[in-house]
Amino acid sequence: MNYRPLGRTDLRVSEICLGTMTFGEQNTQADASAQLDRAVAAGINFIDTAEMYPVPPRTETQGRTESYIGNWLAERGNRDRLILATKVAGPADWLPHVRGPGARLDRANIEAAIDGSLRRLRTDYVDLYQLHWPDRETNYFGKLGYAHPPQDNSVPLAETLGVLADLIKAGKVRHIGLSNETPWGTMHAIALAEQQGLPRVVSIQNPYNLLNRTFEIGLAEVALREQCGLLAYSPLAFGMLTGKYAGGARPEGARLTLFTRFDRYSNPQAEAATQGYVDIARRHGLDPAQMALAWVTSRPFVTSNIIGATSLEQLETNLASTELVLSDEVIAEIEAAHVAQPNPSP
Repeated sequence: MNYRPLGRTDLRVSEICLGTMTFGEQNTQADASAQLDRAVAAGINFIDTAEMYPVPPRTETQGRTESYIGNWLAERGNRDRLILATKVAGPADWLPHVRGPGARLDRANIEAAIDGSLRRLRTDYVDLYQLHWPDRETNYFGKLGYAHPPQDNSVPLAETLGVLADLIKAGKVRHIGLSNETPWGTMHAIALAEQQGLPRVVSIQNPYNLLNRTFEIGLAEVALREQCGLLAYSPLAFGMLTGKYAGGARPEGARLTLFTRFDRYSNPQAEAATQGYVDIARRHGLDPAQMALAWVTSRPFVTSNIIGATSLEQLETNLASTELVLSDEVIAEIEAAHVAQPNPSP
């Protein structure tokens, strides 16, 4: 396992991060503990979660993912050897069970959110606290074409960063990051830090995979020049890039079989592009999932690749991707496929 700097901090995180959004929905406490044990044994020191998890979000399960991780941390006694990241949800009428319908990225909401997360995680601090999505109206969760709102009633980012600064002073948070953010939002946060002495964001967690390379358009340069690297989520595009959904197949118990609402990566263009990537892998004797993961991990602007699994077998396959070095020929074929069908699932 290789380790990379987390922004400009003194922390070094594993190139693979264990994502946990299935804990509490598709995975039991026993499943979660087994995954965490295996991940740590493989050298992973970076765990990512969120107050709204598991996904799909439901009133009955909200916060269960953090609780499972907290139970495991308490049983293993290894908190000080891990880098733990979680997130505070932004405004969302579709999540009324997360701090009520008035959830915002203001002081009252953020303080309530961090205290809830720390209680569930059974720890005094988190190493990385991320804004799960912006307070303002902008492009995220697949939305393209920015439409400027006629009236902006969002919480100013400077105000949000000021609250996070106080959490750092209180010792509840070590570092902060963004998620589902735009180039303007990222640079605005960095500029505010420089101008007003506010904490500097160290990472940005956005979707990135062979079907969605929109991060490269504006954010890759920001990530490299500002040492604010990508924590890539959905690197397998909800499992599409494993090839298991080829030809419209829906295996029993698979995520897209259970939750049909997750259709971001299963439109006809994405299915055609996916088949092309799976064919590349098989021509070269590679596992399609490992090829897709190795490609994401190899990008120079990626700090860590967030993998997720619902079984230990899937986790083993994902972990093995760290041993795969893609040849120039494979990369050239991937790039040719991208040119032919760019970003079918932004």
